[in-house]
Amino acid sequence: MKLYYYAPSGHAHRAALFLSLAGIAHERIEVDLSAGEHRRPEFLALNAFGEVPVLDDDGIIIPDSLAILVYAARKAGPSHWLPDDPVVEARIQRWLSVAAGKIAYGACAARLVAVFGAPFDADEVIGRAHATLVVMEQTLEDQRWIAGTQAPSIADVALYSYTARAPEGNVDLSGYPRVQAWLRRVENLPGFFPFQRVRAGLDA
Repeated sequence: MKLYYYAPSGHAHRAALFLSLAGIAHERIEVDLSAGEHRRPEFLALNAFGEVPVLDDDGIIIPDSLAILVYAARKAGPSHWLPDDPVVEARIQRWLSVAAGKIAYGACAARLVAVFGAPFDADEVIGRAHATLVVMEQTLEDQRWIAGTQAPSIADVALYSYTARAPEGNVDLSGYPRVQAWLRRVENLPGFFPFQRVRAGLDA
């Protein structure tokens, strides 16, 4: 497998993190977004939206980080990452939707403002980030993993990257001890692959 990747991207990180945690052999190919490599014809042939990450599994092309998590989990075979039980799978899919929506327009957007100068309203997206963190904190009150599974799932991987780096977007995690403990649990998993730090926001 080849993973087209950009180190500062949380979307790319979540894909790389899962492949590493699941022990799936792959080659990471850096796509320099700052140099516009994602707009070149050869990359647009892989993903017409010009976004990372993209997974190339011997000619099977999977764009989008969450699609990569689902594909790679199924490819690896039945496991705790994406169980076959429809109730458990629905709970996991619910949190994948949170990653695609509330995280993307909250913690992710706040980080884009601070790190990349994105033209979002900083107060608005920081507020959205905290609203999501409140729910995550409540959810983790009586469970170790975000989807209520006995072992980590791709839902935990999907939420990890932008939650861990939320302070780079001026989102303070100090009021969320359960979320912080959950982050440490992810980081202690065998095969954990760290997300590149950026000196920005509260982490500047």
